[in-house]
Amino acid sequence: MRSLKYVVYREGKYFVSQCLNVDISSFGKTIDEAVFNLKDAVELYLKDDSLTNLFHDVGDALIGEATVNA
Repeated sequence: MRSLKYVVYREGKYFVSQCLNVDISSFGKTIDEAVFNLKDAVELYLKDDSLTNLFHDVGDALIGEATVNA
């Protein structure tokens, strides 16, 4: 069993869930659906034993927002 860190944000009419431990994302019509779909996607991804070394533990996470001149 592994602990997952993720962020969820709204994009249009969907919620996008992005895993911080591996480069995987998913989406859903609700936050709960987006998180459920993300967990399912990560489980499927990690079933391939050659990819489990790409999973890295994430300690405390800070989600921020900033503006840039671009």
